[in-house]
Amino acid sequence: MDRQTQNPREVVAGLLDDARLLTACRDRDMGALFRLLNHRGISTRKIAAAVDITQGRLYDYMNGKSRVEKLSMFEQIADAFRIPGFLLGLARRAWEPTVEVAPQQSQTPPDGDDLAAMDAFRAADRQTGGGRLYGAVVRHLSDRVAPRLVDAASGPQVFATAAALTEMAGWMAHDSGQDDRAIKHFARALPLARTSGDLPLAAHVAASSSHLALQTGDAAGAVRWAQTGLHLAGQGPRIPALSARLHTMQARALAAAAQHTPAVRALEQAHRALDASVSFAHPWLSPFDTAALASESALIWRDLGCYDEALAHAEDAVRLREDGRARSLTLSRITLVGIHVQREELDAAVTVGHDLLTTSPTLSSVRVIHQLDRLQRLLEPHKAYGPVREYLMRFDDARRARMLLLADIITGGIPA
Repeated sequence: MDRQTQNPREVVAGLLDDARLLTACRDRDMGALFRLLNHRGISTRKIAAAVDITQGRLYDYMNGKSRVEKLSMFEQIADAFRIPGFLLGLARRAWEPTVEVAPQQSQTPPDGDDLAAMDAFRAADRQTGGGRLYGAVVRHLSDRVAPRLVDAASGPQVFATAAALTEMAGWMAHDSGQDDRAIKHFARALPLARTSGDLPLAAHVAASSSHLALQTGDAAGAVRWAQTGLHLAGQGPRIPALSARLHTMQARALAAAAQHTPAVRALEQAHRALDASVSFAHPWLSPFDTAALASESALIWRDLGCYDEALAHAEDAVRLREDGRARSLTLSRITLVGIHVQREELDAAVTVGHDLLTTSPTLSSVRVIHQLDRLQRLLEPHKAYGPVREYLMRFDDARRARMLLLADIITGGIPA
């Protein structure tokens, strides 16, 4: 990416744990902040436009001839670059995620029926995808969980149950290609987790919000949600897998924003967290294991353009992922094929591609279809090569079969 075309907010998102930025904010030295941004490739024209000042005034700040003093200017700078308000001594900005949680309460064990329902939905989702299950989860929430939220005898645990199942509904909506609904589910899940006092669950929801922000193209927002989750997780019991997931989401968002060094640093933190010996069982958190970290690591290194590292992690992800996780295995194989193509290893790409087409062809996941379509576009420029051309013909047949099975899920009919 051309340094002068970088998004200032994405650059700042990658610097929110940088000592230089933190010191500049602590000292309210906006000249130092502007110099740091300029050093990271943001032009003075962009900086001045973002905070609505002239370049001459900006140079005065950067050269130390004058300092920002007015509260309104600090607020303007925070909002322009998405710097959390507390770093500049400001109130929480309107765009910041709400992170307040109820005082942590002694947790009573979840209702056995609630856990059984969650486990059943989770097992079915891993194997068949969320497209067919989304309606069932929403009905379960409405019929079995919602009435208990207004029952004073239920206690805080029912709010954790509602949060966990609402977060699951968000993932299933995302898997069905309904990201607008997914956003609403995640937005509802966070205050439910907050009310329950379950800090790890609230952090878990923040991780999901980070993932969705990344999928919708908001890398800076994805970083903020990951940092929100890390803040919440740091206040509760130590759960290495949860910390690893949050650091991984932070790394993915930074990699998407071409922030190489911060992304690598966050990924290293994720690996260290997952390697930690301390364990803590939590009934509502979906697992984040070595296979998941390998899969995400492959995507991070791919986005950073480091295809040797990406290939090694992608191969590990496929090797580690058991057959019972059909969607995860499918997505890992899609990533592996794509990396082979980017390395111009077409025979290897075709070999893995044939394995991919046999991976749960009845999987009801619109998200998988979208990933397959991107893979097809990646292969198209190479169809002059016979094995690729033959594979694309088989690919088209398999895609049509999948689309027929998903016709009642995908709104707007079957795309050409």
